[in-house]
Amino acid sequence: MIQNYIKIAWRNILKNRGYATINIVGLAIGLACCLLIVIYVQNELSYDKYHVNKDRIFRVVHDYKVNGSTEQHQIWGNAPIGEALKADFPEIEKIVQFSGQTSILLKQGENRFQEENVFFMDSTAFDVFSWKILAGNPHTALKNAYSVVLTESTAKKYFGNQNPIGKTIEGGLAAGRADAGLYTVTAVMADVPANSHFTFDALLSMSTFRKGRPDVFEKEGWDYVDFYTYFLASKEFDPTKFNQKIPDFLKRHIPVHENANSKYGFHLEPMLQAYMHSTADRQPGTTGSFQNLYIFAIIGGFILLIACVNFMNLATSRSMERAKEVGVRKAIGANKSNLILQFMSESLVLVFIGGILAIALVIAFLPFMEAFSGKQFGYSTLLNSTTWTIFFLVTLITGILAASYPALILANFKPIKVLKGTFSNSKGGTLLRRGLVVFQFCLSIALIAGTVIVSSQLNQLQQQDLGFQKAQRLIIDYNFDEKVNNNLEAIKNTLAKDKDVQSVTASRTVPGAFFPNAGTEIMSTDGKMTIFSPSLYEVDIDFIPNMAIKMVAGRAYSRDFPADSSHSLVINESAAKLWGYSNPQDIIGKQFRQWGKEGTVIGVVKDFNYLSLHRKIEPLALRLEPSSSRYLTVNLQNVNQQTIARIGKLWAELAPHRPFLYSFLDDNFNRQYEADYNFRRLFTAFSSLALFIACLGLLGLVTYTAQQRTKEIGVRKVLGASIYNLVLLLSSDFIRLLVIALCIATPLSWMAMNKWLDNFAYHIEPKWWMFAFAGFSAVLIALVTVSFQTFKAAKANPVDSLRDE
Repeated sequence: MIQNYIKIAWRNILKNRGYATINIVGLAIGLACCLLIVIYVQNELSYDKYHVNKDRIFRVVHDYKVNGSTEQHQIWGNAPIGEALKADFPEIEKIVQFSGQTSILLKQGENRFQEENVFFMDSTAFDVFSWKILAGNPHTALKNAYSVVLTESTAKKYFGNQNPIGKTIEGGLAAGRADAGLYTVTAVMADVPANSHFTFDALLSMSTFRKGRPDVFEKEGWDYVDFYTYFLASKEFDPTKFNQKIPDFLKRHIPVHENANSKYGFHLEPMLQAYMHSTADRQPGTTGSFQNLYIFAIIGGFILLIACVNFMNLATSRSMERAKEVGVRKAIGANKSNLILQFMSESLVLVFIGGILAIALVIAFLPFMEAFSGKQFGYSTLLNSTTWTIFFLVTLITGILAASYPALILANFKPIKVLKGTFSNSKGGTLLRRGLVVFQFCLSIALIAGTVIVSSQLNQLQQQDLGFQKAQRLIIDYNFDEKVNNNLEAIKNTLAKDKDVQSVTASRTVPGAFFPNAGTEIMSTDGKMTIFSPSLYEVDIDFIPNMAIKMVAGRAYSRDFPADSSHSLVINESAAKLWGYSNPQDIIGKQFRQWGKEGTVIGVVKDFNYLSLHRKIEPLALRLEPSSSRYLTVNLQNVNQQTIARIGKLWAELAPHRPFLYSFLDDNFNRQYEADYNFRRLFTAFSSLALFIACLGLLGLVTYTAQQRTKEIGVRKVLGASIYNLVLLLSSDFIRLLVIALCIATPLSWMAMNKWLDNFAYHIEPKWWMFAFAGFSAVLIALVTVSFQTFKAAKANPVDSLRDE
């Protein structure tokens, strides 16, 4: 019997190709979107799960509080805590520590690259983490000083297809961590999986760091911040009991931790929470957004719901065509269950075909999904058993939900009424279908409004006055090179002679790049020297004017004041407020002490956004220390390839030992919003598809309505109604539905998008026109969708429609 149902279903599909095509395409797009979102969500939730002991790996989160300020939590901390934890807690099996991300110039023969993604790491790294070693001994690879482990890609970059084990590679100065020297390749490992909360291209032995800076690993190194601490716990490890032991541990190792002015503590965080749930600062890699994941999961569910609604509307729109068939079948003995099985079979065949097409669409569009999301999925993702299980269940549930309502409706037709021609649909059914259209377009309008708000916010990020000039600033990265810093003024003067160069400045960091914090004492309003740890920019004399940063009190550094190099400090407005000075002028002349320097505060700059606009402007000290510089910022009058080529040629003459590594400040700064741009692309794409599917559903309802009002249209035409009047008549009902949808969608989307905007310290306020635009767009698209069908119905010959009736 089932075989017969399927055969009849296939004949009906062939007979009604247009209807079947619309239904299958709508379902296929809905299922494809759902599967793509499942792949994305699965990928985001899979981070770090490839480690064998993933559930037993924890990391230390350091807690800092100075002078009653808000407690700060960061992953980056001190080195001594590692050995202290291992000594005091037998339940900790292995400790692994690694440095902050290191930039280092590596040379091997003619190959010379500045590697940006490198860590100094303990020899226990491969005992804790499950990275695959391709060659070498994982237990001894990072034991000796000046040893290096290369990833497979990095090894090929320097050595091609040769075996690199035992060969040397020249490493430049790793500022503040290790002197230049020859590193021996002791192991090659597979590239770090992309779904890791931190990745790298090479690992340098921590013993190299210890050799260059032994002091920071000793007892006095508790205040030196440059390390991440992870450990492998025993199977019996209880985090709750461990946390109860932390206060006594701190008393044993840091007797002053209860000092009223400064408080240090720590807590543990499971590694599996590092990517998606950690809110601490100074992460070793990127973090995800659970909120964005939640949003995409909801969008996937909405798209699938819209696809199901489409299926129901399109199926019921054909009920008039199938009514006589149902009447005849019931008259010759078919019971209700037979009819339900038949119509369910037809619907499930459509869903099955839609599912196959959905898989084809996913295969075709997976590369675009990768480009939009900035993730690497690969077609191997489709072979994942979990993915297939989820897809099969989603398809099956979709098929049952979408098929059940039309099957029940058709099976309940009364044969006598149908065969007599007195059949008509219930008011409840009409209201339900209209309610479903309102639901579809409510979601669609909300998604359009969300797209407009997301785009407006990201445009605002680019147009916001940051308080400094980022346009036409060429950044040359020379990675703290001593030769360059020793000859800095001469290099700056030579570059400044170029006709397109307006000014040149040197600094340790630039807006959008990494910066340290510095314990700084300044005389507060009560006359006492008070310590805080503001962000630190180490700059030269030309930095403030070169970046067009405004002064609000005092003066900037100047060559007219030689004492500025050792006895002066410039801070920002937020720093002045931190020390209690609401009027920046009042802090001028106050005493300061910072990293061995003593003197007076000479100036206060206007707050500028050196951080992402996700965060508020934080207190900042601009310390005159050109010898600590890493970057040259070249202010260009004209940006073109000829200018860059000339500067590159000059650089090759001035620093032949350094590659010409350049970028532009605006590009670097905007890179902080890469995740936001990816979110916008995905949000826009899925919102557009949701609207497209909703329009297919609207087309179904228009078709159904036109069929129901065939006689009315014929009578109106006979009485003189024009095509325009009839199109308006048929369209007005849908316009009313869209207005209702707009009224529902506006407050819901306003609340949802306000919550998303809260992620930005500086954000736009949703405007009324954004929702009006969303509503107008939905109406316009809907009118285009219904116009063809309503025009066709209005143009029909009234004689044919009345004769048929």
